[in-house]
Amino acid sequence: MKFFRFLIKQLWVLLILINVSHATAAIKLPSLVSDGMVIQRDIRVSIWGWADPAEQIAISFNDKTYHVTTGADGKWITAIDPLGAGGPYDMSIKGNGQEIRIRNILVGDVWLCSGQSNMALDFNSLKSTYPNEVANSTNDQIRQFLVNRTISPHPEQNCKSSGWKSANPQNLPAFSGAAYFFAYNLYQRYHVPIGLINSSYGGTVAEAWTNEEAIKQFPQFTQNLRLLQDTGALNAVIAANKKEMSVWENKASRDDKGYDPAGKQLWTGEIDDKDWKAVPEPNYWYKYGLPHTYGVVWLRKTIDVPAGEEGKDAALKLGKIADADLTFFNGEKVGESPNRDRVRDYKIPGRLIRAGKNIIAVRITNYNGDGGMIPGMPLELVIGNNIFNAGGDWKIQPGAVMPPRPNAYDPKNLPSSLYNAMIAPLLNYRIKGVIWYQGEYNTHRAYEYRALFPAMIKGWRSQFNQGDFPFIFQQLPNFQTPVDKPAENEWAELREAQLMTLSTEPETAMSVAIDIGEGVLHPTNKKDIGLRLSLAARKLAYGEHDLVSSGPLYQSMKITGDKIVIQFSDTGTGLVAKGETPLKYFAIAGADKKFVWADATIVGNTVVVSCKDVANPVAVRYAWAGNPDGCNLYNREGLPASPFRTDSWPGLTDLNK
Repeated sequence: MKFFRFLIKQLWVLLILINVSHATAAIKLPSLVSDGMVIQRDIRVSIWGWADPAEQIAISFNDKTYHVTTGADGKWITAIDPLGAGGPYDMSIKGNGQEIRIRNILVGDVWLCSGQSNMALDFNSLKSTYPNEVANSTNDQIRQFLVNRTISPHPEQNCKSSGWKSANPQNLPAFSGAAYFFAYNLYQRYHVPIGLINSSYGGTVAEAWTNEEAIKQFPQFTQNLRLLQDTGALNAVIAANKKEMSVWENKASRDDKGYDPAGKQLWTGEIDDKDWKAVPEPNYWYKYGLPHTYGVVWLRKTIDVPAGEEGKDAALKLGKIADADLTFFNGEKVGESPNRDRVRDYKIPGRLIRAGKNIIAVRITNYNGDGGMIPGMPLELVIGNNIFNAGGDWKIQPGAVMPPRPNAYDPKNLPSSLYNAMIAPLLNYRIKGVIWYQGEYNTHRAYEYRALFPAMIKGWRSQFNQGDFPFIFQQLPNFQTPVDKPAENEWAELREAQLMTLSTEPETAMSVAIDIGEGVLHPTNKKDIGLRLSLAARKLAYGEHDLVSSGPLYQSMKITGDKIVIQFSDTGTGLVAKGETPLKYFAIAGADKKFVWADATIVGNTVVVSCKDVANPVAVRYAWAGNPDGCNLYNREGLPASPFRTDSWPGLTDLNK
């Protein structure tokens, strides 16, 4: 009997071991190697995965079979022979009695699309801007692989994703707008499949995308690099920051004279607001004499609705607001949004719509920076097919004036955190090149970006082990409010750092968008962004060497008496002033470093700059502002000149780290 029990026990152990062995033998593939993938044409492409140590793996693809043995660490990798553009193909991966089939593979060009929110901005936010493009987007030859947004303290071998998706109206909402229009233009030109690996994350800094080895040359990041790898210390910092923000928000609510969330809604409906400040149009608060007002400010407007429209459901469109809002219609809350990124489009139930006067009240909470209603977007009350203007005269009143709120501490901006989670898992995949749209979060440290950005590029190239693949970046577009006179500006300094990268890093190209940024942080014109990025790719990556793919770039200067002559590269078939008006946004200075607006004239492929008040000029600047609205130096091919300066005088960010 004892022997029988012993035998049964041993059989159970054996069965468990067999099951465990069978479970661990399962082949695992990275999320990139999956149905619908696009692989890079004309080079050897890696296929990899994991299984039991010493397991024999067979990969069958395009009538060839490749054999590889899993290493002691359970990983296997092999390379398949180059193919020209085409497909669809299937692939079979076998090992230890298991087979995985990967279907619908295309061979074409794979572009890694990375950066922060303006690369991440997808058609969920752009569908109202591009309804026709979304409706007509069906093209199985353009596919996106969206990397889930997360961080890691150490380089990961795999990433999470919903997989490869073809462009069509159902999938396009998750596509990067800039990347899609980039791919669309390339496909229209070359008719080869385009694969987009969208690894982007809003509100992120360049150092978070830089690998640890590259970041070590910057001592200022050492402490934060250690913090990323110390979970306990990191959690303590996050908790303390949340407490600071909560204290600020509670005080703003307590001190707000216009609203009591417990029940007293003082400024939301019918009140006597004759003492409120009248403003001609909603805008940033500093336009109304409230510079850098943080905390709570209220805006109110009375809008007339004609008889016959009462009782009908409506929509209130208020554009974008900096930063958070609570919006009320006739005293009842109809919507709220937590940040400036969201377009306010609130539904108004018909029971709130009355004939005659209706009151809109918007409670805006500004955390830091310029607060207010961001200009440039329609303000409307829409009832059925009728549109009533909600712009024009409003009234404004501060509710609770506060110091700036502490910024939210976000571990995604710790050095290497995003590289580890969102770039490292991609390193075995072969790519055609990179398009990059980032810099907004580094503007305060623009001088540092001169070294940081090239280090990031070098680090990626080293880790991908693909040589100096094409790296195309988007220079920051126009942002903020136009200035009345020349001044120092952090955004201008960041653009300069981007421009300088062209001369320090090989196989790079830059797209200029100083004319299409709409003055907001997240401009919706991603169609022209994609077009200009594709022009740069056509020349740099596809060998169209005679193509004019860039606007004029500053090359050199020469002082001639009381004038300075500026030479440019990339002039195409000639320099022009767009609109056939005088050149704008040129400034000139003497040895006193005081810049004043200058007269600028195109002479051949040069621009001659002077000012009657500067007899002995030494330096020129062009479009040196966050939003140099109206700057108009172009080449005849319609591409704008990059902002530049001829001096190297200390800027706002030289000492910032």
